[in-house]
Amino acid sequence: MNNELAQARIRIDALDEQIQTLISQRARIAQEVAHIKERMGDSTGNHYRPSREAEVLRRAMERNTGPLTDETVARLMREIMSACLSLESPLKIAYLGPEGTYTQAAVQKHFGDSVTARPAAAIDEIFRDVETGNADYGVVPVENSLGGIVSHTLDELAQTTLRICGEVTLPIHHCLLSTETSVEAIRHIYSHQQSFAQCRKWLDARLPRAEKETVASNAQAVLIAREKGGAAIAGQQAAKLYGMNILASNIEDDPNNTTRFLIIGKHDPSPTGDDVTSVVLTAQRNTPGALFKLLQPFARENIDLTRIESRPVKGAAVRDYYFFIDFRGHALDPRIESVLGEVRAAAAYFKVLGSYPTAPF
Repeated sequence: MNNELAQARIRIDALDEQIQTLISQRARIAQEVAHIKERMGDSTGNHYRPSREAEVLRRAMERNTGPLTDETVARLMREIMSACLSLESPLKIAYLGPEGTYTQAAVQKHFGDSVTARPAAAIDEIFRDVETGNADYGVVPVENSLGGIVSHTLDELAQTTLRICGEVTLPIHHCLLSTETSVEAIRHIYSHQQSFAQCRKWLDARLPRAEKETVASNAQAVLIAREKGGAAIAGQQAAKLYGMNILASNIEDDPNNTTRFLIIGKHDPSPTGDDVTSVVLTAQRNTPGALFKLLQPFARENIDLTRIESRPVKGAAVRDYYFFIDFRGHALDPRIESVLGEVRAAAAYFKVLGSYPTAPF
């Protein structure tokens, strides 16, 4: 038996050596690709390509035969790509901070650990960081399966010149964190408004008399709870990072609770065959059936609309609304290009926010 175990370990050591050699070869070729792009005139120094990375991850999952899960294989490949990309210049990614937020977890899932993550105090600061070049990309929350849309993100998207370059979906599991040792001792709770919405039933049942205070992020809630007492709603990573006790786990009302994040940048990804396009528009005022007429071309061409949200136009003299629409497909597809031209002509205001790969995992 000992000999059998020793032989198995020898085989593992040999495979580890092969894997390491192949990773080094891949890294050298990635450097070569970067130099080729520079010779071709790409002087941006930004060698990240969302469509290419999504394609690589999908192929890795398609090749997977187990026993590792598709998501585990994709995460391993993501870290390899992240490390190779950082050999030239680590990407700077702005996210909603401080450290320990779910947005930071979304950065790690999409870009890997070999990036420079820059925490921002608010969503509008993330947009400004990318617009001014202080960050290459930003990650912003846009909707939650329980709490609904993140209005600040939609408001910024309506005004920015940036493009949506990708999306991340992240399962969200909330914990009640505190320096206290029992739920019964909690009299005050701090959290982001979305987290309160996602844990409403649990809080009503377990802490109906506790005062609730909304703050800018879950990580900020943890910092306040650590300083002032009370509790915060955040993830396990925040508990480890800030040395808090986990009084209760998985307190979200739905175990399938998921948040969708958008990657914002200055470049348009090329088509992958599995893409989403996001647009924002306003309908003609005082025109009966105006929104119906704007949506009709999508129905006629059997284009799958996946989301429609409305937001009031800030500063408008009369009541007016932006309509944010997501649909399957890429804006460069001739059929979709034709539909968008028709919609643009009928809308009072129209802008393509981006065509980008669907979240690969």
